[in-house]
Amino acid sequence: MSVRRTAIVGSGGWGTALALLWSKQGNEITLWGHDPERAERVRSTRENPEYLPGVKLPESITVTSDITDCVAADLIVFVTPSTALRSVATQLRAALSDSQVVLLSGTKGIEHGTGMRMSQILEEIFPQNTIAVISGPNLAVEVSRDLPTATVLGCRVAECAEELQRRLGSERFRIYSSDETIGIELGGALKNVFAIPAGVSDGFGLGDNSKAALVTRSLAELVRLGTAMGGNQRTFYGLSGAGDLIATCFSQHSRNRRVGEKLGRGETQEQILAGTHMVAEGIPTSKSAYECARKLGIETPIIDQIYSVLYEGKRPDQALQELLGRGQKAERA
Repeated sequence: MSVRRTAIVGSGGWGTALALLWSKQGNEITLWGHDPERAERVRSTRENPEYLPGVKLPESITVTSDITDCVAADLIVFVTPSTALRSVATQLRAALSDSQVVLLSGTKGIEHGTGMRMSQILEEIFPQNTIAVISGPNLAVEVSRDLPTATVLGCRVAECAEELQRRLGSERFRIYSSDETIGIELGGALKNVFAIPAGVSDGFGLGDNSKAALVTRSLAELVRLGTAMGGNQRTFYGLSGAGDLIATCFSQHSRNRRVGEKLGRGETQEQILAGTHMVAEGIPTSKSAYECARKLGIETPIIDQIYSVLYEGKRPDQALQELLGRGQKAERA
């Protein structure tokens, strides 16, 4: 395969950061967004102020709201919200006839009801195309500033993973390749759920000991559920598991941590969402994770409590008390 032209489907912070990153490496980039008015503003001002204020996009990046502009690419990268992936991919399917185009999912989530990972949705819609996934501790604002970052890219076709690693990686964006996709996707999706209680801890002012304990037990829970869903345990201790969990739970740039912090300070979910245009993937994914855990019979006390807060109206302080009041037990990896 040869990657000369890349289409990025989703013009939020992550999609914009990737467009900027890969345009610097000489790739022809098309950046698609669903909102025609916003796409026109980005195209004319060369800036995406709602997501990456102050970051200028070079003229070499083509900005569009026409999904058919993406079909001439050699590589199509999906970075839409998880709840929109199926509908956007279905739109693209109507225009894309080339089975040689590689599809790369950078969307982090699990579909409600089906429990499907994002790559499974793409495989269902594009059964003839090669599917790859990418995930890691990759905060968009830091990638856009060209700060050193590492990520992991997985594909069951080894040659494809190696070619994408070579074409998309750089000294400032180090890509590790893998032939395991399930764990990469689940690590990237589930960490968003645990970032919300990490933010709640910050909102309560509980300190570093408490937060470190919470994140450590979150990793144990992530591994327990992730392996039951088919992921490789070793993957969850890598960039898309432990690495992404650390970044998302501690960074001031993390949307999900910020949502949790506001919950801990007494704001309601409705107030929080009304005050932002950004998607906090941990909110829908907590529902999907809860559903998957129930189907598989997996014990997930942290997921259960954040689900109760987000979907059943439980107060965050009550959820915290119930977690702290659980019986003592032996630590198991």
